[in-house]
Amino acid sequence: MINKLVDKIQKTEAPIVVGLDPMLSYVPEHLKNNAFEEYGETLEGAAEAIWQFNKGIIDATYDLIPAVKPQIAMYEQFGIPGLAVFKKTVDYCKEKDLVVIGDIKRGDIGSTSAAYAVGHIGKVSIGSKSYAAFNEDFVTVNPYLGSDGVNPFIDVCKEDNKGIFVLVKTSNPSSGEFQDQIIDGKPLYELVGEKVREWGELHMGDAYSYVGAVVGATYPEMGKVLRKLMPNTYILVPGYGAQGGLAKDLVHYFNKDGLGAIINSSRGIIAAYQQKQYAKFEPAEYADASRQAVLDMKADILSALNCK
Repeated sequence: MINKLVDKIQKTEAPIVVGLDPMLSYVPEHLKNNAFEEYGETLEGAAEAIWQFNKGIIDATYDLIPAVKPQIAMYEQFGIPGLAVFKKTVDYCKEKDLVVIGDIKRGDIGSTSAAYAVGHIGKVSIGSKSYAAFNEDFVTVNPYLGSDGVNPFIDVCKEDNKGIFVLVKTSNPSSGEFQDQIIDGKPLYELVGEKVREWGELHMGDAYSYVGAVVGATYPEMGKVLRKLMPNTYILVPGYGAQGGLAKDLVHYFNKDGLGAIINSSRGIIAAYQQKQYAKFEPAEYADASRQAVLDMKADILSALNCK
């Protein structure tokens, strides 16, 4: 799957992943009203509004981008109807030939991690049959429990040609409370990066490993260090735009071949119509605003890379 991701990044010339992290506050009133008219102001109504919102954005952007990243918590908050829409969104994106990165941030003791891995990127056995439950292409993994929590994901990746992105240095302000602590002369995030490189050597694609890393856009100097530390690791970079990450600061996340990183934007794209620079788009044109935001982000990143 890492080979497909790299290929699609090259074909689209867009090292971009759209974060499908919908909140009801992002959904235009006409979509909410239509959903509530059919299902009432219920969990089912909220889930239907989210689904129609997602579908519009996917239809407007799928030809421009290689991948999407639905964040499962935004769907879980609506209970079982929300999870059904998460699955519906994953399936629809795959129909459009997009690579799907399930942002689930799982990581637990071995048997539990194995169940998470099977449920999201593998197949669960039921009698003589097997089924792909959620069927994302990649998932995000929390390494805090160590190899016991990560190896089951790697095992499933090998069986089903899937991949993972391991949290190394996250973009949130308090990440340094743990991740920046010095251990044996090195910050913890560097030790995790070394482990990611080690795990990655067990499962390589053509040029990059199926074991990627999450490194936030808000810490570019740390990103530069980690890029050198993990030369064959694809880096998923959250935090562009709305969280303060700038394209000019992200060039060092890429290798000399112009590959090695994919930049995520969530509300900066999916809620673009609510932003001043896209005020010309009416709420009914929210998907057109998202398309323009993708084009602007692509131009911004490519311009920065060309100046590298």
